[in-house]
Amino acid sequence: MKMEKNIAAQKYINYNNRRSFLYKISKLPFLLKFLGPAFIVSVAYIDPGNFATNISGGSKFNYILIWVILWSNLIAIFLQTMSAKLGIATGYNLPEMCSKVFPKSLNFIFWFIAELGAMATDLAEFLGGTLGIFLLFHIPMIYSAILTGIVTYIICYMEKYGQQVIEIVISVLVAIICISYTIELFLAKPDWTKVAIHTIIPMLPNGEAVLIAVGMLGATVMPHVIYLHSHLVKHRGNDLSDEGKQLHLKMEKIDIAIAMNIAFIVNAAMVIVSAAVFYKNGMVVTSMEQAHKSLQPLIGNFSSVVFGIALLSSGLSSSAVGTIAGQTIMKGFINLTIPVNIRRLITMLPAILIISIGIDPMYALVISQVVLSFILPFPIIQMLIIADRKDLMGKLANTTFVRFLGILITTIIIILNAILLFLTFIGKT
Repeated sequence: MKMEKNIAAQKYINYNNRRSFLYKISKLPFLLKFLGPAFIVSVAYIDPGNFATNISGGSKFNYILIWVILWSNLIAIFLQTMSAKLGIATGYNLPEMCSKVFPKSLNFIFWFIAELGAMATDLAEFLGGTLGIFLLFHIPMIYSAILTGIVTYIICYMEKYGQQVIEIVISVLVAIICISYTIELFLAKPDWTKVAIHTIIPMLPNGEAVLIAVGMLGATVMPHVIYLHSHLVKHRGNDLSDEGKQLHLKMEKIDIAIAMNIAFIVNAAMVIVSAAVFYKNGMVVTSMEQAHKSLQPLIGNFSSVVFGIALLSSGLSSSAVGTIAGQTIMKGFINLTIPVNIRRLITMLPAILIISIGIDPMYALVISQVVLSFILPFPIIQMLIIADRKDLMGKLANTTFVRFLGILITTIIIILNAILLFLTFIGKT
C-alpha cells in the first residue's frame, strides 16, 4: 500500500514537472515558437539615430557616456516587457486599448503626438538607409533615397506572407549589424578598463553632454515600438487561460532579454569604437560620411566598408519596422487604415526634403532623437494607466513595485528633458 502511494506521488510530481515552466522551455521548438517579436522591436534600438548619437557621444566625450547606454537599455527592457504584457493580457495593442479607455478627443491628440514620433523615427531611419547606400556604392543621395524607399517597401510588403517572414528578414539584418560591430570592436582595440569604469559610473561633464545623453535615451527607448510590441505579441500563443497568458509572458521575457541585450552590445560597441578611434585621435565626428571616411585611414579600408554595411542594414530594417508601427498607431487610435505604399511615400517626404535642401543628415539625426525623447513619456503614461487596471489586465496587472518603477522612469525622462530645454534657452548646449 505504501509503495503504491509512493508510485502515485511520484507520478503526480512527474506530471507537474512536465507541466512546469522549466520543462516547457527546455523543449527548443516550444521556445522558438515565441521568439521573434522582440527582435523586430530591437531594430529600433540599433537604428541610424543610435549611430548618430553614439558616434557623436564617443568622439566628443570618449567612454564617459557608456553608462547612458546601459541605463537606457534597462529602461527599454522594462518598458518593452510591460508593452508585451499589455498585449498578452488584453488581446489588444496599446493604441487599441487607449481608444477603449480614453475619450475620442484625447485619442486624437495621442494619435497626433504618436505620428510626430513616427515621423521623427522614420526620418532617422530613412536617412540612415540612404547614407548607407551612398557610402557603399557612391550613388547620389537623392537616388539613394529612392532606392531606400523601394527596398523598405518590399520588406513591408512581405508582411502579407505572415509576420514570421518579416521576423526572419529583420533578424538577418540585425545579425549583420551585430557581426559588423563585433568586427569593428576587434579592429578598434579599445581601453577595456576605461570602458568598464564608465559603464558603471554616471558622468555628465557639461550641457552638450546632456544633449547627447538625452539623444541617446531618445535613440535607445523608442515610442513607436512601445506601441508596436503590444501588437506583435498578439500573433503568438493562443491559450487565453490565465496560465496560458502567464506562460506566454515568460516566453516573451526570454525573447526580450535576448534581443535587448544584443541591442545593448551593439550600442555600447558604437560608443566604444568611436571613442577608441575618433576621440583617441583628437577627431570630433560631425557627419556619417566623415565617420565612414575617417575609419579607413585609421583602422583600415575593411572597417569603413563594414561600417557602411551596418548603417545600410540598420536603415533598411528600422525603416520597415517604423512603417509597420505607424500603421498600428493609426489603426489603433483613430481606426484609420491607409495603404502601406501611400504611407511609405508620405513618410519619405521629410527625409527627401532634408536631402534636397542640403541639411546635414548627422545633425538632423541627432535632433530627431531628442524630439523622440520628448514624446516618450506619452506612451509610457498611457501604458501605466491601462496596465494598472485589474479589470483590464486580470492577474497580469502591474504590482505596486512595477507601478513605482514606471512612475520613476517617466519622472527621470521628464526631468532630463526639462534640463535640456533650460540649457538650450540659456545657450549652454
